[in-house]
Amino acid sequence: AEIFQEFTVQEQSVTFRINLSVLLDCLTIFGTSSLPGTSTALRMCYRGYGYPLMLFLEEGGVVTVCKINTQEPDELLDFDFCSTKVVNKIILQSEGLREAFAELDMTSEVLQITMSPDKPYFRLSTFGNAGSAHLDYPRDSDLMEAFHCNQTQTNRYKISLLKPSTKALALSCKVSIRTDAQGFLSLQYMIRNEDGQICFVEYYCCPDEDITEAEL
Repeated sequence: AEIFQEFTVQEQSVTFRINLSVLLDCLTIFGTSSLPGTSTALRMCYRGYGYPLMLFLEEGGVVTVCKINTQEPDELLDFDFCSTKVVNKIILQSEGLREAFAELDMTSEVLQITMSPDKPYFRLSTFGNAGSAHLDYPRDSDLMEAFHCNQTQTNRYKISLLKPSTKALALSCKVSIRTDAQGFLSLQYMIRNEDGQICFVEYYCCPDEDITEAEL
């Protein structure tokens, strides 16, 4: 709520579903980049169940009003990822993870993540058309902000599921990488906006169930 100039929600929680491409079209109605010295102000209003989401966009004295029809929300998946059950946690400067996605073979179907209190500490591996590739980060790396690993874990995650999170990675300055005992992965991206305010984007991914212990 702190990243908004004004934030008022009268009900305990409000949940609805809207078309993402329509929302993005509305948000960029003045173009994707503002002219120097100008900025687009946004006000969002929602009257309640059955009403559309109202967007008021103002730039240079011009106001555009958009109404987006709301839909019934899907039931949210609950990964039951509890911070008290975290086994391993690493905080990394985002440039380290951006470097990894640029260097590793993205023709691989999976990204294998190893987190361990001993060597290799933090390893990212892919298995693509050009063969296997590994990228290791020592615990005393300049990119490593925090290292709290209690046991060795090796899990594989489908790259197709992880790729959408790279949009948040590109905007972030730090990333927290956490796993629980079942291998569920939590990526928490810390993003600093133009006003210096901090917000977070959290991304959860379950391990690839097709991988057996023998294959690891």
